[in-house]
Amino acid sequence: MTPVESDRPPMAAIIANPIKADIPALKLAVEAAEAEAGFAPTLWLETTEEDAGQRAVGTALRRGASVIAAAGGDGTVRAVAEGLRGSDVPLALLPSGTGNLLARNLELPLTSIEDEVAILFGEHERIMDLGVVEIERKHGESGGEHVFLVVAGIGIDAKMIKNTDSKLKKAVGWLAYVDGIARSIPELKPVHLRYSIDGGPRKTTSAHSVLVGNCGLLPGGILLMPEARIDDGILDIAALRPRGPFGWLRVWNTLAFENGVLRRSKLGQKMIELGSKNVRDVVYRTGRSLTLEVAHPEEFQLDGDEFGEIVAVRAWVEPRGLRVKVGAPEPAA
Repeated sequence: MTPVESDRPPMAAIIANPIKADIPALKLAVEAAEAEAGFAPTLWLETTEEDAGQRAVGTALRRGASVIAAAGGDGTVRAVAEGLRGSDVPLALLPSGTGNLLARNLELPLTSIEDEVAILFGEHERIMDLGVVEIERKHGESGGEHVFLVVAGIGIDAKMIKNTDSKLKKAVGWLAYVDGIARSIPELKPVHLRYSIDGGPRKTTSAHSVLVGNCGLLPGGILLMPEARIDDGILDIAALRPRGPFGWLRVWNTLAFENGVLRRSKLGQKMIELGSKNVRDVVYRTGRSLTLEVAHPEEFQLDGDEFGEIVAVRAWVEPRGLRVKVGAPEPAA
């Protein structure tokens, strides 16, 4: 950095999805906060149908942004994080979507624009891992390399996302996924696949969904992967394999009761261990990488956004790959 550059005040850039973000309200809050924080006027950029945010990040970096915020839903956050991959500039979240998956896992404010903006201009950060996937579509066509922050999935979860009505989603929020589940019931059949974890031997199995997680919490307070940590350098893998007519009830029991209630106590953890001696409807694994191939093209999703049909995917973790702005830590009791 040259001496002239060092004398310049820091500048924030905000990449906003104009469909989801309340840009006028954000601008009012930002203008009040940026000067007080000693920042230069904020650079405002918008996503488009052609650019979900990756190219806008490049513009912001060339303009010298010291922090880049994503104002929108999970898709905007994921795209901005993808653009920031390999840089040392932190990501800030101004959540405006339905799921707000990363914001929930980081316990960031979701309803106060002023609190969100205060974090943008604040000094507190966390360093988190990045999930990365390389996609292969049918006929050997490359689907490119993409990042995810929370979860990637193949199977019924991706079908549910594809079948969720966007207008209903906007009207009732994450409850619209219930409609998506109902629309996906006719497609409730297991996915036959081959997989390898950390370069180990290839194995075959079948599952209704395979999810690869960097975080564990989903909308509705569902704790999908209770052992997942955002900065442990590990991917958590969950396979949903319901057996028999009550299989999905047992899956729900695992996600809602075991993960959400029993794991909070030592006695509950012991009860889970005793029950795990039987073949389970939700199977957990961990690893730094996963290679997965399916017998037929299957729907795929990243952080709640549909990514079309794939025939193979390679997923891996990039430890400490992203700086992200967070609120001040709670004072010690």
